[in-house]
Amino acid sequence: MSGPFGGLQPFSIKTKLGALVVVSVFITTGLLLVAMKTETELRFITVFSVIATLLITQFVAHSLTAPLDEMNAVARAVSHGDYTRRVRGADRRDELGDVASTINRMADDLEAQDRQRKELVANVSHELRTPIAGLRAVLENVVDGVSAADPETMRTALKQTERLGRLVDTLLDLSRLDNGVVPLKARRFEVWPYLSGVLKEANMVASARGGIASGSGSHTRTDVHLHLDVSPPELTAHADQERLHQVVANLIDNAVKHSPPHGRVTVRARRGFSPESLDLEVLDEGPGIPESEWHRVFERFNRGSHAGAPAHGQGNDGGTGLGLAIARWAVDLHGGHIGVAESPRGCRIQVTLPGLPEV
Repeated sequence: MSGPFGGLQPFSIKTKLGALVVVSVFITTGLLLVAMKTETELRFITVFSVIATLLITQFVAHSLTAPLDEMNAVARAVSHGDYTRRVRGADRRDELGDVASTINRMADDLEAQDRQRKELVANVSHELRTPIAGLRAVLENVVDGVSAADPETMRTALKQTERLGRLVDTLLDLSRLDNGVVPLKARRFEVWPYLSGVLKEANMVASARGGIASGSGSHTRTDVHLHLDVSPPELTAHADQERLHQVVANLIDNAVKHSPPHGRVTVRARRGFSPESLDLEVLDEGPGIPESEWHRVFERFNRGSHAGAPAHGQGNDGGTGLGLAIARWAVDLHGGHIGVAESPRGCRIQVTLPGLPEV
C-alpha cells in the first residue's frame, strides 16, 4: 500500500516511534508558546520539556522492551526443553505481536514433536517387546523340554519372527520416505487388472495365514468380502505401482480390521480430472471414524479407534499404527491427496493421484 506514510501500519512500531517524535515536538512547542505568553524563563521551559519527553519515552520504551524480555525468557526455556511456556501479547497489532505469535507456534510445534518422539519410543518398544517375548517363550519351552521342536511350535516361532520383520520393514519404509530416498517409478498401467491382483493377493494371504498381511500387521479376519468397482473397465492411470500397492494394501488392512462380521470392503476407482489421474476410495461397513479424529488418522503410531471398535493396531492383529502413515507418505510422494470423507455408513478413505505431470 503506497502513500505519504510509506505503507506504515497504524499500530506498527515505526508508527509508534513516529508518534513519539511528533508528541515530543508538540509538547516542546506548546511549552515555548506558554513561556512567550507568561514570560516564564526559558530554562524552566526546557526542564519541563525534557521531563515530559522522558516520561513519554519511558512509557513507550517499556511497552516495547517488556515483550522482548518475555520473549527472551520463553526462548531460553524452550532451548532447555520446557515447551510449556508461551509469550503473552500475541494479540498485539504490531511487529512484536507477530514475533510473539511466531514464537508460540514454534513452541507448539516443538512440544508436538517432543510428544511424538516420546510416543514413538514407547510404541516401538511395546511393539518390539511383544513378539520378542512370544519368541523367547517358545524357544525357552523347547530348550527346557516343555514342548518339542515340532512343526507347529516352529510355525509359532516363525510367526513372531515375521511380525518383527514386518515392523522393521515398515520403520525402514517410513525412514526412507522421510529422507526422500525412495524413487518414484511412475508409469501407465491398467487399473482393473492391477487392483484385482492386489485384492486377490490379500484374499490368498488371508486364506493361507488366517489374516491379511500388510505394512501395519496381519489379522485373522477371513469373513470380510472384498469388492472391486472400477469404472470405466478400461480405466488407466499413471503412478508408481509398488507405492500404490502400499496405499491400497494398508487401506484394505485397516478397513477389514474394523468391518463387522461378514461385512464388505469396497475398493472403488474412477478417472480423475487430469490425464491419467486416479480417484480411489476404500469403504467399509464398520462404525466409522469420528470427525474430530479425521486429522489424526494418518499420524504415525496413531492407534485411535473407530467409534465403538477396537483401537487400531491393538488386540491380536499386530498393528503398529504405521500403515496409514505409510499410505499418506506414498500418496504425498505422488503429489496426491488422501483423507477421510463423509459417509452415511462406515468409513470412507479417498485417495487422489494427479497422473501425468503437467508440461
